[in-house]
Amino acid sequence: MIPQEFEDLLSRAGKRVLAGTHPLCGALADPKRRFLAADDLLDRAKAARVRRVLEAALTSVLEPLAKPIPPESIWEMRRDYGELLPKTSRARTIFFESRREPGVKAAEQVGLVRMMRSASYRAFAEALAGRRLRTGWGLQVLRYGPGDYAGPHNDHHPENPEARRGYIDLHLSLCTPGVAHQWLVYGRAGHFSEIASVAAPATVTAYRLPFWHYTTPLVGTPKAARWVLLGTFLFRA
Repeated sequence: MIPQEFEDLLSRAGKRVLAGTHPLCGALADPKRRFLAADDLLDRAKAARVRRVLEAALTSVLEPLAKPIPPESIWEMRRDYGELLPKTSRARTIFFESRREPGVKAAEQVGLVRMMRSASYRAFAEALAGRRLRTGWGLQVLRYGPGDYAGPHNDHHPENPEARRGYIDLHLSLCTPGVAHQWLVYGRAGHFSEIASVAAPATVTAYRLPFWHYTTPLVGTPKAARWVLLGTFLFRA
């Protein structure tokens, strides 16, 4: 049910990205553009089948990801308007740090890892980035339920010499019918002034990181969910 090649999950418009004929090709090569979202690049029927496989095979092996607001961020303040907020979030996830992890094993068994490691997945990211990307990219799976979110953060990694000058994240966002809304809010010209929906049934988002952004709490029915299949790509020198 999960294609071996990412290309087989694409719509006609998505295949135009791979072919280099879509208007979004090279969009993130512009240093002023940090984010893009499109809900017509994945075949919705195929994406829905993939989502159902994820729900059946991975829901029980997801790890909780909970980083609440630290109480000391208020009560240890010593100056008015001196707030400092670390990244906060709530979701469930699979980290691909070890193949021994139950979530990683389950993702391999249903073919998800194979699809996300396929050549066309990287080629698609390269088409949007407008430049060559390294092999050996990072993977993560996230599942947002009602009320789950990611607080303001910038995804800058100054301690990592390979990532500190920037990199590309490619997200495949697969929502159940019960999702009412969830938004990605991001900064432009120093203000959180930009907003994009990530609540469509099958959305592709791509980020040229780092930049400030956050994901609002998911709103929907009690069983609503948004799956995010995430690839992190370093630039090739």
